[in-house]
Amino acid sequence: MELTLAAKGSPTLDLSPEEIDALFSAALNKALAQIKNSGPVLMLPPDITRFFSGAGFLTDIAERELGQRLTAIMPALGTHMPMTREEMQRMFPKTPAEKFLVHDWRNDVVTLGRIEEAWVTKASEGKVSYDWPVQVNKLLLEGGYSMIISPGQVVPHEVVGMANHTKNLFVGTGGKEAIDKSHFLGACYGMEKMMGRAGTPVKALFDEGFRRFRDQLPPVLFALTVVGQRSDGSLATRGLYIGFGMECFREAAALAREVNVNILDEPINKAVVYLDPHEFRTSWLGNKAIYRTRMAMADGGELLILAPGLERFGEDLEVDKLIRKYGYRPARVILELAEKVKEIAENLSVAAHLIHGSSEERFTVRYCPGPGVSRKEIESVGYEWGSLDEALARYDVEKLSLGWHTMPDGERIFFVPNPALGLWSERKRFN
Repeated sequence: MELTLAAKGSPTLDLSPEEIDALFSAALNKALAQIKNSGPVLMLPPDITRFFSGAGFLTDIAERELGQRLTAIMPALGTHMPMTREEMQRMFPKTPAEKFLVHDWRNDVVTLGRIEEAWVTKASEGKVSYDWPVQVNKLLLEGGYSMIISPGQVVPHEVVGMANHTKNLFVGTGGKEAIDKSHFLGACYGMEKMMGRAGTPVKALFDEGFRRFRDQLPPVLFALTVVGQRSDGSLATRGLYIGFGMECFREAAALAREVNVNILDEPINKAVVYLDPHEFRTSWLGNKAIYRTRMAMADGGELLILAPGLERFGEDLEVDKLIRKYGYRPARVILELAEKVKEIAENLSVAAHLIHGSSEERFTVRYCPGPGVSRKEIESVGYEWGSLDEALARYDVEKLSLGWHTMPDGERIFFVPNPALGLWSERKRFN
């Protein structure tokens, strides 16, 4: 089914909560009439790491509109740690906690089918050669649902190019093999060639899986937001696109490229990136500070990451052990390990993450963690360490706004208050 039920957006639009409510409620009721099935509904919102996506608000609206028909909400965790009750209350304040389920990416998946090696090899332009399993949580098939609702934000992303849509299904509720292979494909192809672009090999892989095997799933209603910033730094919903199929993503991605891709005329010699402690507790997530600024950093520059909530490196404890063992190294080093070391070859999403988290020896990455991670730990994985107290005293994150600043002593910095909301690139590195 290819059907758009709502499409409203522009780079200057500022949708109010009331407008979002009206658009989503109307589209939801049209969708229910379209499927003509009165069975239960499953919702697949992103987790707390996408708090600013607006998906929590959309989930609360669905709870109000559907009531008992919305029988389950499964945050699309992918490899992330399960949400705490406090996080669920913060993100979904009007949705009962007892409706929430936890996705287990290691155990709770089924394979809908496989995309053959030749297809994957061609899509990757020869960067990888393996087949790919189209995997989802088993409840998507076995739960008896009449419809799945998949809300979330379309925003530049290091693995797929533009996040959400079919990624929310095949990574958010996917299994280990699917996540490993898709992430590694992206890393081998090159993060800089994909971020902020809608047409990438990884997105093509997800879309092909959806095209071939969607008939095994209930109808999937996508509700996609595009979120930007107002002049005062607060967030604004610039677009909302709702529908079955691909067109809603294409429209949202086109707007996200205008809203969330920030092209700079000069490189950044000193970037200061703040990681909200409620959102970023691991470097698995916090390294968005690297991914989203790497194309803007000057050779020989410094990226200073203020990470007061950092607790460990991996969301998953097994992944955390591997990050600690091998560290964030240049692509050439990790690719060699993937060929020679079994535990890296068997954990390709970790290999991809280690590649993504490297500066490729172009600039210094200096992490300033809170008390949860020591200097020794930071330095052991390949980063420089910095004092958080000293950094916060110098760079007042409550007063700094997004963009360029000149400090009292003449130091010029570029400040990013939340790296998850965009992509920054020097003009010559993005075309």
